Amino acid sequence: MINCKNCGTDMSSKFCPNCGQPAVLKRIDAHYVAHEIEHVLHFERGILYTIRELVTAPGLNVRNYISENRSRLVKPIIFVIVTSLLYSIISHFFHTEERYMQSIDTHSIEKKLIFTTKIFQWLQNHYGYANIIMGFFIALWTKVFFKKYDYNLFEILILLCFVMGMTMLIYALFAILEGVTHISLIVHATVLSFVYYSWAIGQFFDKSKMINYFKAFMVLILGFTTYSIVILGIGLTLDIFAK
Repeated sequence: MINCKNCGTDMSSKFCPNCGQPAVLKRIDAHYVAHEIEHVLHFERGILYTIRELVTAPGLNVRNYISENRSRLVKPIIFVIVTSLLYSIISHFFHTEERYMQSIDTHSIEKKLIFTTKIFQWLQNHYGYANIIMGFFIALWTKVFFKKYDYNLFEILILLCFVMGMTMLIYALFAILEGVTHISLIVHATVLSFVYYSWAIGQFFDKSKMINYFKAFMVLILGFTTYSIVILGIGLTLDIFAK
């Protein structure tokens, strides 16, 4: 008889009767790592499956996730963090963002706005968390524009995590194309992302009402603008007090 290392329950078998923890953990080796990667990326109920469902019918699938079945899709916060990380890796590999920043005199800005620059640099280096923060502001506007629908703020945030994860994949795809062709495609990626966002959100609430797609577009613009103003305001306030 031994005690479970997870919950302390007495164990007389290979697994804890209370929490299911194995009595003896398998050693982490190449097989373990390969299995974990396969577990995340496998097509059935994995990243690839989630992407397919969000490409074909995002509104319907997210509605089903919220109200009916939460085992078919990858967890939304994990999804947006993983896809944001993927975009970061691709953009750094092809140096796409560096080319955008070359046209801006960042050195003089960094000297004048130290805290503001550091905040925006942190957000740029942590797209997953930045998307979640921005999602909060977009969710607030979504709640206002779609108030007649019975969804709370946290359910809307779940919706936005899925949608933002897909927009990160759109940017990642265009970053690869830009890296290969050396043609600036940021405008094309942004337009396609806005179109996808408006389509997914409009479909989620009611795909038969065309006004919902326009409202979704306005929510995105207002949410991003509010997010930028708040972040900039915090940075400027810290820079003013630092002086």
